[in-house]
Amino acid sequence: MTLHTYAGTDIQTNDEGFMTDANQWTPSVGQAIASEIGLPLSPRHWEIINYAREDFAGAGKSPGLRRISKATKVPIKELYSLFPKGPGKLIARIAGLPKPKSCL
Repeated sequence: MTLHTYAGTDIQTNDEGFMTDANQWTPSVGQAIASEIGLPLSPRHWEIINYAREDFAGAGKSPGLRRISKATKVPIKELYSLFPKGPGKLIARIAGLPKPKSCL
């Protein structure tokens, strides 16, 4: 486990940078994680991040790309454009969620 400070909050993360407690997440923390990654967030990004958090709250696990795409009506190709180099992992990481089971 590693301790990071995002938006003035000390956050525990695992070795891959995913938060260990999704309840510590705030939009400011998400913004700070995205900044660390070098990903500027648009309203479209936030729509997807907020959906992922809502889905996690109901299902207890991070949603996969197909689920996100179907629910948000954002094509998978666009998800790759918005979150390059592994959208499932990036969405979950910025949203403060565990790494999706579908991601290697």
